[in-house]
Amino acid sequence: MRNITYILLSVVLLFTSCNTFNKVYQSNDIDYKYEAAKAYYLEGDYSKASQLLETMVTMLKGGDKAEESIVLLAMCYYDSQDYETASQYFKVYYSNYPRGEYAEYARFYSGKSLYMDITEPELDQSSTFLAISELQLFMEYFPQSSYRSEAQRMILEMHDVLVEKDYLSAKLYYELGDYMAYMGNNYLACIIVAQNALDDYPYTTKREELSMLILRARYKMAHNSVEEKKIERYRETIDEYYAFKTEFPDSKHLKEAEEYYKEAIKIVKD
Repeated sequence: MRNITYILLSVVLLFTSCNTFNKVYQSNDIDYKYEAAKAYYLEGDYSKASQLLETMVTMLKGGDKAEESIVLLAMCYYDSQDYETASQYFKVYYSNYPRGEYAEYARFYSGKSLYMDITEPELDQSSTFLAISELQLFMEYFPQSSYRSEAQRMILEMHDVLVEKDYLSAKLYYELGDYMAYMGNNYLACIIVAQNALDDYPYTTKREELSMLILRARYKMAHNSVEEKKIERYRETIDEYYAFKTEFPDSKHLKEAEEYYKEAIKIVKD
């Protein structure tokens, strides 16, 4: 695929030094405005470049500059860190030109733009899910792409963000404990959220912490249970302990886990 940066290097930068932006913007000479937009882009003036391109993209449709103009406009927004808009324009490109010269580039950068815009784990992660979806589709369309390893790395990083959000949610349920128990079992909610995270992201680096959180919650749920449910729930605690010890034999939490096991096994045997 032809490198877009290489293409732009052929543009003469004389426009920006000899003409004011207003004169260029008001010009009816499309070729002139387009070359000026590329010149502004090369100088790093993405705002002026994007303003010019916005006025021309529709008019250039069907011509020899149509594909390049959309990608260049998307890159203007990407380089000015307006990642959401950048992703939208990359999508416009590959939707209109699914087999176009820049299709691979556009699909990759549509996902990368959303990746660049992800928020802290505590906040809404809608853009993270969209970014993962875009990058997964990119790899399906271009399995041999040179961008594949970078796409995989970004997806794994975003999985970690989503796991962290689940971990914080599960931890919050655990810390709430019996607070407002009439609205539901917070310990059970902790177990469900943490287990779902483990099922959805089995290779997460948070696996040990999530597993330990489940064991703590099972112990607490058993400890605070009514008598008719204690034995069953302590047995579940014991099962959870064995699973934890098997998977993490050298865990820093092993001493804590053994304390839960000792109390559980004593009550079950009695």
